[in-house]
Amino acid sequence: MTPDRLLHDLRTMTGRGIAAGELGAAISAAIRPWVGHDALRLVGTSPATGLGQGSFSFWHRYEEELVRALLAHRSAHGDPCRPSALAARPAPVGIAGGTAQGAAGGAARQGAGARTAFVAGGAAAELRLLLRDGHGVWGLLGLVRADGSRPFSPDDVRRAVRLGPALIALLRRHVTAGPLTPTVPALPAGLVIVAEGQGIRTVTPQARAWFDRMSGPDGPGTPGWLMPALVTALALDARENARENARENSSSGPGSASGGGRPFVCAPPAGFGRWLMIEAQPLDAAGEGEVAVVIQSPAGALVLPSFCDWYGLTPRERQVLELLCRGAAPKQVARVLGLSAHTVHDHLKALFRKTGAGGRDELMAAFTA
Repeated sequence: MTPDRLLHDLRTMTGRGIAAGELGAAISAAIRPWVGHDALRLVGTSPATGLGQGSFSFWHRYEEELVRALLAHRSAHGDPCRPSALAARPAPVGIAGGTAQGAAGGAARQGAGARTAFVAGGAAAELRLLLRDGHGVWGLLGLVRADGSRPFSPDDVRRAVRLGPALIALLRRHVTAGPLTPTVPALPAGLVIVAEGQGIRTVTPQARAWFDRMSGPDGPGTPGWLMPALVTALALDARENARENARENSSSGPGSASGGGRPFVCAPPAGFGRWLMIEAQPLDAAGEGEVAVVIQSPAGALVLPSFCDWYGLTPRERQVLELLCRGAAPKQVARVLGLSAHTVHDHLKALFRKTGAGGRDELMAAFTA
């Protein structure tokens, strides 16, 4: 397969009627001749949400044992190849658990430090590519090679980087080709308590209902172990943020901490049938104790930034949509923004075209249903 054909196939993959639960295998099959691998994960997010643990994901042959081993290693030693570290590189790619052939120095030491976690999960290393463009970060591609396989080479790394724009297009098309309004009823908010040792201590019946929806036959095909792993990873994020803030407060005085990244997931209806938010908060300021994780259907104002990212709305279209979500009529929107009624009408037509909404009522149902 030629590079151009591969990139075209990736961009258009979500338009071929492939079930969500089978997309991971289809993406892996398309990429494997270009960059050989034994397992794949593709995580999607929006620039407004930030990468964190992503908003939705596709998996193929990525074993539960490997995920658990990496979470345990991260809890004890930190992430061997953090997305923030990838974001600081000119080419946002790295090898976790090993090194590309020819790598040395810090890269070699970093790979050696995490190798035991990969071996425990039956793997040798993972090539991680941060998916970003001029708007921000849209996700992460992880390609795993099994234990005993040849290391990822510099040529593998170069080839992976070329996949970035096509994978971003695939993720965005997956969301925008999905339902605009909810297709499943809302569930009550649920609570999960993650213990100090990273084990899940408590799952309320409401949270269990969310878990069952994700992994059930009518859900998005999420493996049963993935939601508990996601909750555990969010708890790690929350603890790391709290500890960083505590260190900043200690060195610079109270009230000076930046607050760190917010540990949450904001997932669109394409993945779960309706907007979903999962947020983690430590129960102590130092981030040393238990963490509460809330799973809920979020209010419209919480999903608006991600919604605007996915559908490619302009800053002015975002302003118009925000006012509509607050209950303003088009004439009120025009007055508040200092625009003519004709210009507001043009912005509404652009919103309907980009989102596929049949009118203002359907567009508002995306936030209020």
